Amino acid sequence: MNHQLVRHGDQKRRDVSLLGRTYDHRVSATLPPGPPLPAFLQVVLMFWRPERFLELCARRYGRAFTLRLGRIGTYVYLTDPEDIRAVFRGDAQTFHAGEANGLFLEPVLGSSSVLVTDGPVHQRQRRLMMPAFHGDSVATLAPVMAEIAAHEIDTWPVGATFACRPRLSSITLEVILRTVIGAEDEVSLRGLREALPPLVDLDLLALMQFALPQLRSKWPWKRFRAIEERANAVLLAEIIRSRADPDLESRSDVLSKLVQARDDTGAPMTDGELRDQLVTLLIAGHETTATGLAWAIERLVRNPTVLERTRRAAVENDDSYLDAVVAETLRVRPVVPDINRRLTRSARVGGHILPEGTMVDPAIPIVHKSPVNYEEPLRFLPERFVGRQPDPALWLPFGGGNRRCLGASFASTEMRVILKEVLRRVELDTTNERDEPAKVRHVTLVPRHGARVRVLRHLRVASNE
Repeated sequence: MNHQLVRHGDQKRRDVSLLGRTYDHRVSATLPPGPPLPAFLQVVLMFWRPERFLELCARRYGRAFTLRLGRIGTYVYLTDPEDIRAVFRGDAQTFHAGEANGLFLEPVLGSSSVLVTDGPVHQRQRRLMMPAFHGDSVATLAPVMAEIAAHEIDTWPVGATFACRPRLSSITLEVILRTVIGAEDEVSLRGLREALPPLVDLDLLALMQFALPQLRSKWPWKRFRAIEERANAVLLAEIIRSRADPDLESRSDVLSKLVQARDDTGAPMTDGELRDQLVTLLIAGHETTATGLAWAIERLVRNPTVLERTRRAAVENDDSYLDAVVAETLRVRPVVPDINRRLTRSARVGGHILPEGTMVDPAIPIVHKSPVNYEEPLRFLPERFVGRQPDPALWLPFGGGNRRCLGASFASTEMRVILKEVLRRVELDTTNERDEPAKVRHVTLVPRHGARVRVLRHLRVASNE
């Protein structure tokens, strides 16, 4: 990778090989260099082939480069771990993560979501939520996760090739409903299953209404309001039920702990705040976890030796190796490629003085696949993580710094538990087919064909396991 920086004020001719054309490009006095393509074309490339586009930019422009994405914003992508560490350790009043997330997420998550708030409001919400995601609290939920997974996996067809991602998605949705929201009776579960997926299953067309609010009153975008109202109604019913439960203190679900949480003044979360955090957990912990699991299976069936080693780990309850498989999957196939910060004032980043309003974004796919950061970076090699924690500036699936994902432990545990159940309950066929490419879905990168697999047979699971 070329790490040479262009001097401020230099004017050079640069070839942008994506289009096979040459442009004159005057490097900005403040921003790092970047492709001189029209903003709309840069947006198209980021939604079409984001990893490939970022890779080409990193090769041409070095450790920091600028993408100009029109109304979406001006983004400076970073590939140097030291620059990334500096951002993660930077002043939270300057590097706003909530403001960066808010463009697309606030209309869905709500204004009090831990993902879209900054400053004291964010700190309060984070402190209120942290106990529910402590390692011990998450561990108590693992048996329910395993039960839900086993019920679905036992229905997987034998001999037919099918996309496993939708089936994994049904598992992770049920996990959210039962371990996060705490729904138990079938009537409540049915209402949640019907009302919540449409709220978060937003394609690129639906997302346009958040960048262009004037669209929300027009068809087909105006349907979103009805979807939102229905989801809010079922969530409010669950919040009211939880508050009124006489056995609230003995429950282990996340909502029960959030209802009981109090801030420094003794005040609880309001119903609106609880609603926003539940939708946040649904979006952050449902489809993303299902996608991570789908990528794990896509990688395993193309690496027979690793598949067999992981199957043994599942049978022998070797959680250390299973956790390494999860970590390696999220390295080679990152689900969320962006962890933005918006500058509230100018700041020096990556050797440049960036102006207020710039979006600063570690280029996750580049960092994860750099031979400088990882030996044989394109190999699927879980052993690199066995017995050791990943470097937080080199392994970025859950962000970093004081905005690292609150649900990281929950998601990692869920992936390990469900993957273990898959490999204990079915024998997966290996394949010589080409790797499934990634495609953009919402703000995530999913297997283009849904992670297609074939089950050879169902396995007998000892009743005492």
